[in-house]
Amino acid sequence: MSGFFARRPPDQPGLAMFLNAGDPPLPVLADVMRMLDDCRVDCLELAVPFPDSVTDGPVIRRSAQRALADGVGLDEVLGLLSGILPRLRHLRVALLADWSHTVRGPTVPGFVRRVADSGVDGLLVHGLPPRLRAGYLEAVQEAGLPMVATCYAASTAEVKAAAAESATAYLYLVAHYGRSGGELTADRQELADALAALRRTTAVPIAVGFGVRSRADIDLLHGLGADAAVVGSAGVARIEHALAEGADVVEELHTFVQTVSPYSASRSLDKPLIQQTPDSASR
Repeated sequence: MSGFFARRPPDQPGLAMFLNAGDPPLPVLADVMRMLDDCRVDCLELAVPFPDSVTDGPVIRRSAQRALADGVGLDEVLGLLSGILPRLRHLRVALLADWSHTVRGPTVPGFVRRVADSGVDGLLVHGLPPRLRAGYLEAVQEAGLPMVATCYAASTAEVKAAAAESATAYLYLVAHYGRSGGELTADRQELADALAALRRTTAVPIAVGFGVRSRADIDLLHGLGADAAVVGSAGVARIEHALAEGADVVEELHTFVQTVSPYSASRSLDKPLIQQTPDSASR
């Protein structure tokens, strides 16, 4: 059974946050991750930054460009994860990597093995060519690395079935076509029907993203049958604002997390962040 969202009570929705690694800079991102862990955010979908995403709006695109300008790539991201993952108690991390920008260079099995060796909890490859899907699935299975699969609410039954069959970490259901950063405009009945159909064919959690900006959005999706919601542009925008204003990024994002996740454990930001303990590697 997937470890993602497993510690959330069944009557409460899980929360996943999307961030680009390197925005904020990696040392600050480490503090952000410890804060998310303290607040009992369930999942961080952490992207190795890549340019010109066709599915992302301007907020996430600018975030990726800031990270790329700072020289952040796969090596730097895996180095960060190897150091911080053993210290996290609640937060699970799914690494998102773009096929063309990050994965295509090395062999797929070699890339997957490097990701697995970092200790990351799951992997999502963006833009994977369909002809290479079988080889990728074989590589993640051999590495024992949980996989995030994706489909749209409006995808064909065949595409939904393939995603449900291959997902071993969680299934990311994209609420609607278009670019990230807008409102939650998906047809409610279409979403509910897609969630019900996927539930019949997969045992892993189903998280819905695109247009999720508020606690009301998260509650709505949970009511439609989602196990969790993915918040992307709304949180990234708070980081952008903090960086532009010279404000404390951790505090800014902490304030935002509290508004979308009232179940988060309270924490005072003037207290020390989590210190590694003998049992902290038990994630």
